[in-house]
Amino acid sequence: MRGMLAMLAMAAIVLNVGLAHAADVPVPLKTAKAGDLGEILVGANGMTLYTFAKDKEEGKSSCNGSCAVIWPPFHPSAGAPAPTGALSAITRDDGSKQYAYKGKPLYYYKNDEKPGDTTGHKLRDLWFVVQP
Repeated sequence: MRGMLAMLAMAAIVLNVGLAHAADVPVPLKTAKAGDLGEILVGANGMTLYTFAKDKEEGKSSCNGSCAVIWPPFHPSAGAPAPTGALSAITRDDGSKQYAYKGKPLYYYKNDEKPGDTTGHKLRDLWFVVQP
């Protein structure tokens, strides 16, 4: 009986450690494994999220116009709950909202075709996957 209780206690500890990290990532963000890149942030659709090195001012996007066509901003969906923790919502130049993680605006890459693609990582040494 003691052995079984010890095993159950150990399983609960392992389970809680795994859940604690996932709980640190605010909704609607998720994490995914991306080969050598390790754990990265993805949107609710499973697509990789990126930051832009030219976004120097916290909470301000520098990717507008044709840039935003190639690198679509990660917008809150209608009725989405208010962001919490490291996730915030910023107002873009066009008045729309965009999620930011730790103050850095988040983007998708239009050439990523399926969840798990990271084809935009290190593109022109300006775009980088987001790691929690």
